[in-house]
Amino acid sequence: MDFALDQRLINSSHLIVRIDDIQIRLVDDSRYVWLLLVPEHDGAEELHDLADVMRGRLFDLATRLGGWMKASFAADKINLAAIGNLVPQLHLHVVARRRDDPAWPAPIWGHGDPVPLTETDQQRLINTIAEFLQQGDR
Repeated sequence: MDFALDQRLINSSHLIVRIDDIQIRLVDDSRYVWLLLVPEHDGAEELHDLADVMRGRLFDLATRLGGWMKASFAADKINLAAIGNLVPQLHLHVVARRRDDPAWPAPIWGHGDPVPLTETDQQRLINTIAEFLQQGDR
């Protein structure tokens, strides 16, 4: 079976790049710098559904992005989560949180409605994140 991204993830995020069969996506919510990491493994719903190598790549990427996001976006905390109650397809959230964000200190899920990114901010973030990820390939 071929990998197909859940339509809800397509509708709420923008593809930045694919690395090692993992999609890095920017969530369309200007209130947060919020990424989704989606392993392209058909049928995976839980972390234990991934082979050790893929799970390691996913966590290495999340760790790398989280550290960079904390420094680059002056985050107070990086939230990592693989919840999947509404979208069972395995995806890992990496969110740069700040004490002045609208949901702090509570979780971001269910806190108000998303505020879409402007086209300018969307492209700026995508380019900035893609540039960081390309540096790792050098």
